[in-house]
Amino acid sequence: MPTSINYKNSLNNKKQSNLVLFVEESFKSLALNKYIKKSEYLFINDLIKTKDFKKKILTFELSSKRNIVLVLHKRDLNPSEIENLGAKFYETFKNNKQNYFTINSDTLPFKTKNLIGHFLHGLKLKSYKFDKYKTKKDNKDLLIDVVGKNKPSVNDQKKFKAIEDGTFYARDLVSEPGNILYPKEYATRINSLKKIGLKINLYDEKKLKKLGMNTLLGVGQGSSRESYLVTMEWNGSNKKSKPLAFVGKGVCFDTGGISLKPAKFMEDMTYDMAGSAVVVGLMKSLALRKAKVNAVGVVGLVENMPGGNAQRPGDIVKSYSGKTVEILNTDAEGRLVLADALTYTEKKFKPKFIVDLATLTGAIIVSLGSEYAGLFSNDDKLSKQLINAGEQVEEKVWRMPLNKNFDKLIDSKNADMQNINYVGGAGSTTAAQFLQRFILNKTPWAHLDIAGMAFSKYGGALNSGGATGYGVRLLNKLIEDNYE
Repeated sequence: MPTSINYKNSLNNKKQSNLVLFVEESFKSLALNKYIKKSEYLFINDLIKTKDFKKKILTFELSSKRNIVLVLHKRDLNPSEIENLGAKFYETFKNNKQNYFTINSDTLPFKTKNLIGHFLHGLKLKSYKFDKYKTKKDNKDLLIDVVGKNKPSVNDQKKFKAIEDGTFYARDLVSEPGNILYPKEYATRINSLKKIGLKINLYDEKKLKKLGMNTLLGVGQGSSRESYLVTMEWNGSNKKSKPLAFVGKGVCFDTGGISLKPAKFMEDMTYDMAGSAVVVGLMKSLALRKAKVNAVGVVGLVENMPGGNAQRPGDIVKSYSGKTVEILNTDAEGRLVLADALTYTEKKFKPKFIVDLATLTGAIIVSLGSEYAGLFSNDDKLSKQLINAGEQVEEKVWRMPLNKNFDKLIDSKNADMQNINYVGGAGSTTAAQFLQRFILNKTPWAHLDIAGMAFSKYGGALNSGGATGYGVRLLNKLIEDNYE
């Protein structure tokens, strides 16, 4: 049974329920006397002096119930810290034999908006599992009742759930194996989101050839699987304003093509479509919470395989923009998918800005590890908005340089440009510099290289390892704070 949260009017009298209380670190909340016996209160007050407050979650065996005391520090009452506390709560008790908990929201010592909502949001995000293909599933999880007057409003509950659903959808997509989630299946799943109010358009290879999207098609031509471009539109604003645009790299499996990757860890290349999954998850969240904004998501879906018809190093292709590209390395394929998608998005939708996301380069992991996504942009305002949004939800970005001096590293003798810097160095920057050439009308644009953030071997604050869904909450926050 997955983590279940129910909102109730009064305390549940089940004998085996764990009672969860919130206190400040000095433990002076007399309000607790209403919910536990005076003798128990005095007992905890005495015993708490021996506890380590750094742990923040303290447990006491009292009467027939186990009381879990969550310690809150005034300096830690920002939403991100509260979400981390919720995640820590889940991690602490996920294997508890008695998995029924009653959270009393009336014991909150501080008036912080949506504290309970953020606590449960962090708990839910941490509780995600992808066990679809396990024959024996671990069905035990936490069952939580929330009582008291400080529960989140119905609208806030729906909002949190919409963000969780979008994040989980992105994680699900990234977690699927390549033999299941190939481009056509992926396009079909996106098309099913029509039922929640998104306008979906699918472009198959016949349509893409007619449009002249040869850089995208070139990546997928070695595969027996057909390539696609999919657009998703959400019109939630009453005004006829320009949409916000989000573009994602959707390489469902990346062997490297003729420039074949090493066998070790190639199985991880199922997550080379994580950028597109973020865009799909975001669009689902916006539709579910009925965001008051116009937005469009565009994803290029391909499979990069070394088949008999595969693109060769040395090939020259003409992009949708009309610019020509010399292919020096077929494993630098994500930028080719994005090139056509970016130009098409700009030309078709004339957006207010474009943010693209991609697991684009290993070089960004060398630079930033798994703590920050690389941010490259032609616009200071958009960059600042992304940085601020990232800090608030702990999906951080770090701005990296773009400069015309890098252009000489991707200029080709035989075409307008080449798809890699053959000299070496500045791998992430030259990839972003390449993408920037396909923004033709000076539209504000930001590129997020999420190669180090999309998948975690060891887990993070709000995920338990595997696909992270990084980017859904970041972009939702960007929209919520600046464009609604």
